[in-house]
Amino acid sequence: MEDYHKPDQQTVQALRNIAARLRISSIRATTAAGSGHPTSCCSVAEIMSVLFFHSMKYRPDDPRNPNNDRFILSKGHAAPVLYAVWAETGYLKESELLNLRKVDSVLEGHPVPKQQFVDVATGSLGHGLGAACGMAYTGKYFDSASYRVFCLLGDGEVSEGSVWEAMAFASYYQLDNLVAIFDINRLGQSDPTPLQHHVEKYQRRCDAFGWHAVIVDGHSVEELCKVLGQPRHQPLAIIAKTIKGKGIPVAEDKMGWHGKPLPKDMADSVIKELQGRIISCNKRLYPITPNEDTSPVSLHNFRMPSAPSYKPGDKIPTRKAYGMALAKLGRYNKHMVVLDGDTKNSTYSEIFKNEHPNRYVECYIAEQNMVSVAIGCAVRDRNVVFASTFATFFTRAYDQLRMAAISESNINLCGSHSGVSIGEDGPSQMGLEDLAMFRAIPTATVFYPSDGVSTEKAVELAANTKGLCFIRTSRPENNIIYNCNEDFRVGQAKVVYKTSDDYVTVVGAGVTLHEALAAAEQLKKERINIRVIDPFTIKPLDSKTIIDNARATRGRIITVEDHYYEGGLGEAVCSAVVNETGFTVHRLAVSQVPRSGKPHELLRIFGIDHDAIAQAVRKMLSSFANAK
Repeated sequence: MEDYHKPDQQTVQALRNIAARLRISSIRATTAAGSGHPTSCCSVAEIMSVLFFHSMKYRPDDPRNPNNDRFILSKGHAAPVLYAVWAETGYLKESELLNLRKVDSVLEGHPVPKQQFVDVATGSLGHGLGAACGMAYTGKYFDSASYRVFCLLGDGEVSEGSVWEAMAFASYYQLDNLVAIFDINRLGQSDPTPLQHHVEKYQRRCDAFGWHAVIVDGHSVEELCKVLGQPRHQPLAIIAKTIKGKGIPVAEDKMGWHGKPLPKDMADSVIKELQGRIISCNKRLYPITPNEDTSPVSLHNFRMPSAPSYKPGDKIPTRKAYGMALAKLGRYNKHMVVLDGDTKNSTYSEIFKNEHPNRYVECYIAEQNMVSVAIGCAVRDRNVVFASTFATFFTRAYDQLRMAAISESNINLCGSHSGVSIGEDGPSQMGLEDLAMFRAIPTATVFYPSDGVSTEKAVELAANTKGLCFIRTSRPENNIIYNCNEDFRVGQAKVVYKTSDDYVTVVGAGVTLHEALAAAEQLKKERINIRVIDPFTIKPLDSKTIIDNARATRGRIITVEDHYYEGGLGEAVCSAVVNETGFTVHRLAVSQVPRSGKPHELLRIFGIDHDAIAQAVRKMLSSFANAK
């Protein structure tokens, strides 16, 4: 504690006054909006006052300055108090607070990055600390900078398992630049929280996870200044005992007030009382200027140094081609970072790790936290981030994925072991929902490469594409089908097999593209020609190429995919051609929960192998003939 300088009484009073003004602003804003969470704001007023006007180092006129300390409001419903802080700094006009939640205001109901002082969107609880871990890891290990990361959590969200995944990550990687403040105000939305005000139980849990945990009175600016001024050699957890609705007599520590603004007359009365608690003092507090020790980063022009080196006749699983592409791209781009969830020897991200160990982050079997850490690492354009695991395991992180879109995050995800073609491991390991999952995300680009060349191109394109990118890779070895100089673009399909007299257009991707090519050779012996298309990206889909080629085959289309029927390639193609007259689409996909077996057996059983494709072509032609 020798480094701790106790604040003088003028500073203490100024911090108390700021806390009172933050309560007033939060009440005014939520009452004007007719909705919001004033009681959740009021429990953290002193915490926010001390953080932003005594402890954190940042430039209030430049919220995204790379040298600034970072702050994440994980309890995003307390957004009005965050907005009040930035009005207190002068960055926002105080009058703008009264536009809270209006359709033409930047001050939304929960924090979003269209506000320059917000790095990641919050509101879906339990996410903030994982993103804070990514930011702190970047600060300590990639930027080697002095900025710190502060995350304010509510006690209700501590029931989320993702919080404890992040706690484990932070202690394992000794993120001593990370501070988590737990607002223990006892009350959740509809019930008291499980531990209520048993702050010592929170402390024991945080200690057990390897954090330095300290209990404080969350309404004492002196205690908050003291704990935040301590030197530390491990992540710090501040267990702040607070009162929900503090400063609102009718609502203090009372159930039934969560998410309810005060009626105008009640708000006026409470505000008058709070104004009476503000004691005049001569001291004006300003944020501390940060150290200028964060180097500028440019993420433009992330390019491969050379074309792919595969040769015709080579065979390689696309999952391995992904790992090789990561390592290659990483050689010439030092701000490229790769994460994995203890599957690196299956996704082949280990190839990158072996070559660039200092830029690889092992997240272990905690996929929700892995996605949140990826979001944090990508914040403020500090890194280009790739994260990989089995495609099916991203399902448990879907909330983090949809929040990444709301966060305007640029992260790249790779899901390996897609479909029944993984074989003997069985359905628990098979990604069969992933295309549907990622297609539903507005900012997502979905790559589905079919050989080593297209996989390497997908990795390079993903690194340069804004938003979420998902690369779907497969376990089986497949032939190289593209020339190494082939040009690939997002939203551009490839016609990989055609004649001047094709009867049906078949659209396949990954494993099923190779099955379609085998079917084409099989049907050729029967003098039935088909056209085969590789979409390359499922989203955006190259509708024009599919429609133009389908017209040449009299509107006859068959889609074949190693995915469930719902939400995958077939539905994407149906959406693309829905307004075309005279088109018929027949879909082949996995129709039920699969089982273990050899890959070729499962492709056959579920009707997506070359024989099934050939039979579907014959059946489609027969039905057209009969119709005539």
